Amino acid sequence: MAAITENALNVRDRLGTAKWRQRTNLLIFLGPAVVLIFLFYVVPVIVDIVISFTDMGRSLAVHEFTTKQYVKVFSGDRRLPQVIGLTFVYVFGTLAIFNVTFGLVLAILTTSIPKTSAGFFRGVWLLPRMSPSVLYIFLWIWVINPSEFGLLNQILENVFGVAEPIDLMTNAPVALIIFSNGFIGASMGMIIFTSAIRSIPEHLFHAARVDGAGGLAVVRHITLPALRWPISFITIYQTLSLTVSFEYILLLTKGGPFFDTTVYALYIYRRAFENGQYAYGAALALFLIVIGSVVAMLGWKFFDMKKLLQEPRIEVH
Repeated sequence: MAAITENALNVRDRLGTAKWRQRTNLLIFLGPAVVLIFLFYVVPVIVDIVISFTDMGRSLAVHEFTTKQYVKVFSGDRRLPQVIGLTFVYVFGTLAIFNVTFGLVLAILTTSIPKTSAGFFRGVWLLPRMSPSVLYIFLWIWVINPSEFGLLNQILENVFGVAEPIDLMTNAPVALIIFSNGFIGASMGMIIFTSAIRSIPEHLFHAARVDGAGGLAVVRHITLPALRWPISFITIYQTLSLTVSFEYILLLTKGGPFFDTTVYALYIYRRAFENGQYAYGAALALFLIVIGSVVAMLGWKFFDMKKLLQEPRIEVH
């Protein structure tokens, strides 16, 4: 009887030690992440909500707590519908043309050529993403310079005989921001899709070729079905990224001419920091936070992340 009691106590001690170690590991590994999330996400969101219910302006003084900013969002800002419409065009145009489609084309092409050439091509294509934003946009400014010294106008004149310089900044500003951001986004899609294509068993491609399938048939029946999840991931992630970022647009067009290239995130910046309407900018930003949170939760649900994070179960037969 004493031996059984002693064994029970030992088991209890071991279980207590295991639980203590588990809690200690959680504190060590998750603690810093929780602190960072609290400081750099939760606290800013709370501050944003508080400011949005004030009349804070350029002087940073608060005279009253009010809901006027939200009334203005829903009924008092006549420019906001134009900004929202432009944001949809910009996000889905960039996503459809470059981030998904062009990135997929690049991945398929680079996995169809020798590895050395493919690696060099991917490295060159990744240079804009690895370069500072200012340098990347400086190159674009040189390319689209409306004078005869701009690279695009030099090519048009010397190769195609077009003597009249074109000004994309004035004549096609929306297309300009889509192209400039698209080349950056396509590189990420290329890397993700390339990794996914390489994970497809080689014997599937070999069997398809033996059966007489051409290149397009192989892509349609083998490659694309295997890229369902990577395409979905790029679509969700890049939609969120394009919605909340604006640095390339700010550097290239400053949101102009007038508000022609001012997307929603940049509109928040211009209202708050250019016009000094901090409370109104905070109210606009809150909607962006809600959109980002909803997209993140949809992505979590869509990819079944809870299942991916479960402890592995090893069955022994």
